[in-house]
Amino acid sequence: MNVENMKLITFEFEGKTCAGYVDLTEAVVCVSGENANNAILDLVAGGDAALKAFVGNEMARAPLSDVRILAPIPEPKRDIFCVGKNYYAHAAEFHSSGFDSSAKEQVPSHPVVFTKATTSVCGPDDVVMGSLDHTNSVDYEGELGFVIGKRCFRVSKQDAYDYVFGYVVINDVTSRILQKDHNQWVIGKGINTFCPIGPWIATADEVGDVTELELVTKINGEERQRVKVADLIFDIPTLIETMSRTMTLLPGDIIATGTPVGVGIGFNPPKYLKKDDKMSVSITGLGTLENTIG
Repeated sequence: MNVENMKLITFEFEGKTCAGYVDLTEAVVCVSGENANNAILDLVAGGDAALKAFVGNEMARAPLSDVRILAPIPEPKRDIFCVGKNYYAHAAEFHSSGFDSSAKEQVPSHPVVFTKATTSVCGPDDVVMGSLDHTNSVDYEGELGFVIGKRCFRVSKQDAYDYVFGYVVINDVTSRILQKDHNQWVIGKGINTFCPIGPWIATADEVGDVTELELVTKINGEERQRVKVADLIFDIPTLIETMSRTMTLLPGDIIATGTPVGVGIGFNPPKYLKKDDKMSVSITGLGTLENTIG
């Protein structure tokens, strides 16, 4: 197995939490037990040597159909960094929706950065507890996420990709009314289970040219979002340069790059999610992240 081209997963198998990688249709167990929850985070911080040791510690294999895949980093050390209004068409739909409390301008002149609490993270097939939003205004946001691979401070756009460990699918689930009412977005976006992540982290070498990736979001089988990553207003190098100019990004930090046009509040009337609605976010090479509203 080429350790430079990996799909890293955290999962449950035979009653234990495990960490490993995907090999075609199999989940390969490299860590099992109490250390597995943080194993992917630890290997990101450990660099190439840690990744090689991880892959070389194969303990067992199981069909992917026999395991329960969790968020690849179930317990991030820091909140998830997110970027708002980062596709032109979505910036327009959000601005005209009446829910945009971030600024008066339709297209931001600088990246709009906020965070989601670590306790909002959940994995593929987990139930997203829409019932926790008393305003009944739950919305979906399919997004590309990337994972920082090494300590990152004052990094230029030219060097930015050297600091990206890999990529992952994220759904930035949001309470629209709470997002609007509180002006800043943390409360409306940081609700428990409102940040599904998965099914795996694909290493940067596995992905290649990230701008060629395509994102598709479906609700109950109906396509709502489709976009190429190349359409981002602020691309990944710009985000890294901007964020690292004043603060240090750490190995394992997860950054969601923003959602495209097609969210629920873009419709008139808004199409909020209801109990038992099924969300599906797919990105080329990164798999499909599916969750149901509870």
